[in-house]
Amino acid sequence: MKILITGGGGFLGQRVARELLAHGVKTGAGGASVPVSAITLFDIAEPPAGVALKDPRVTFVTGEVSDKAAVAAALGRDTGGVFHFAAVVSGQAEADFDIGMRVNLDGIRNVLEACRAAGNQPRLLFSSSIAVFGVPLPDVVNDGTTPTPQASYGVQKLIGEWLVADFTRKGYIDGRAVRIPTVSVRPGKANAAASSFASAVIREPLNGIDYACPVSEKTLMWMCSPRRVVGNLIRAFELPSETWGPIRSVNLPGITVSVTEMVASLKKLGGEKAAARVSIQVDPRIDAIVQTWAARLETPRADKMGFVADANMDEIVAQYIADEGIKL
Repeated sequence: MKILITGGGGFLGQRVARELLAHGVKTGAGGASVPVSAITLFDIAEPPAGVALKDPRVTFVTGEVSDKAAVAAALGRDTGGVFHFAAVVSGQAEADFDIGMRVNLDGIRNVLEACRAAGNQPRLLFSSSIAVFGVPLPDVVNDGTTPTPQASYGVQKLIGEWLVADFTRKGYIDGRAVRIPTVSVRPGKANAAASSFASAVIREPLNGIDYACPVSEKTLMWMCSPRRVVGNLIRAFELPSETWGPIRSVNLPGITVSVTEMVASLKKLGGEKAAARVSIQVDPRIDAIVQTWAARLETPRADKMGFVADANMDEIVAQYIADEGIKL
């Protein structure tokens, strides 16, 4: 199978590509594994040399997802699968309305139209977000909760979900959308996402850097680890179309974690010196966005479909320490 990954130079794009190349995709008859013959990674810039995926089956194409012609050229006519990760993050989409609409909304529309023009009904996975839920929120969000996004990013993601469902209904694609919890701990540097603190509060102290957390200790987040989200993304892509039925979006499972619990796991696994590097300095702009997000979810549909959550925050921190080879 030939696959296109938009946002292929990013964190999720690189990790998903590595897994696909190593294990193929279980999309054959009876769930048989099909080898991945080629992957096109499409992004605005190539990742750093030390991070970039090196494999003869991989082609990196530089371009803007808001460029309709560039997207169509990257997809071609023989691509059987698409992972659409390209997006500007929550804080940036809120601060710059135009770029959020251009990348997050026009981008998914361009990808879908390219798939439609290809005429081979490719399988497409769209990465959505729990940011589609906003106030007023029930105590626990479940599969029947109506999305009411309160920030531009959530609105753009929700519209993307609807478009994926409609293009699937029309027979142009075999689409599916997953609402991803906040992924922690991400390596590298902080970005403009309002949720970036959920990684930085662990990552920076473990790397000997003081960190001022922009939300209060009581703030709750719906979270999952990088390992878990990659596994769930690939499962979402591999599931047969009939498993999804007419509902093409699902809330991925996660765990509810407070900032206090994050720091407690940091202290337990990274030591008291690491935990002492965390301070709380609330940033009203970031806090206002984060407080509109769902933090407690019940995910029976995802559970039934075979998606899996992390056990606890200790497991997430331990994975990061192991994966990054951090010496304590």
